[in-house]
Amino acid sequence: MPRATSPARPFGAVLTAMVTPMTAHGEVDLDAAVRLATHLVDNGHDGLVLNGTTGEAPTTHAPEKAALIEAVVGAVGERAWVLAGAGSNDTAHAVRMAEQAAAAGAHGLLVVSPYYSRPSQDGVYRHIRSVADSTELPVMLYDVPGRSGVRIAPATVARLAEHDRVVAVKDASGDLYGAASSMARTGLAWYSGDDSAYLALLAHGAAGVVSVVGHVAGRRLAELTAAFDAGDHAQALQIFLSIVPAIDALNGAGFQAVFAKAAVEALGLIPNRHMRLPYLAASDDDVVTLRAGLRAAGLLDVVSS
Repeated sequence: MPRATSPARPFGAVLTAMVTPMTAHGEVDLDAAVRLATHLVDNGHDGLVLNGTTGEAPTTHAPEKAALIEAVVGAVGERAWVLAGAGSNDTAHAVRMAEQAAAAGAHGLLVVSPYYSRPSQDGVYRHIRSVADSTELPVMLYDVPGRSGVRIAPATVARLAEHDRVVAVKDASGDLYGAASSMARTGLAWYSGDDSAYLALLAHGAAGVVSVVGHVAGRRLAELTAAFDAGDHAQALQIFLSIVPAIDALNGAGFQAVFAKAAVEALGLIPNRHMRLPYLAASDDDVVTLRAGLRAAGLLDVVSS
């Protein structure tokens, strides 16, 4: 099992929404995934999130998802939390995803609001409650209205917080004031779902981050968190500013899965940057810009950072 954590940080502090490596022919590359997961856990991570947006969950299939979870849990599951995405706009499908993740050995679930269909808040509540009811795993809610098209409203978060297995929120809403209010109201552990907001959310009481830039800067994020915890906010800010070029490089274009995969390829951590349609792999020109951002952050040739 993963290292011990506290209720305030049920999944630790630093997690990354890991890309799903693929072969040049488009098959999920489990060997590369294990190597990448091991590298991340060796370099500052308390946990990993598999089969999320950055992991190309919409285009990987149930057996692939289960095999990925099983392989990564087998490699790092005694040292780090492994959460699995259980997101769908079909509640029955999301429940099956949760059950399959549990059977494959996941330690927790990431459950996004049902996308595209834009249900009522009661529909959002019932959807997520159904997923939480389906296994014994702890649940992190995922509020990302920019992708899902519907927020998990604060009142809905409060209702869901009453569920014994709902313990955390990954917040990509951009609403710092609302986050602080909901943290105080619910007692849930709050994780930043936006690298650019991490330091600000820590100041509002957050527990940690589910990161994209963590693919290349996990150790820096761990150092930032430790500095903030110690009350050295100036040092935390200095570390945060040092990785801003990498945050911009991996997140700025809005295609985090594309640029995160290109970044770990640039560092030699996976053998290629193949994506499944409708995503297109980063172009050579994109990679030039990406490498400049990594170089500006001092990360290009420092794989352990």
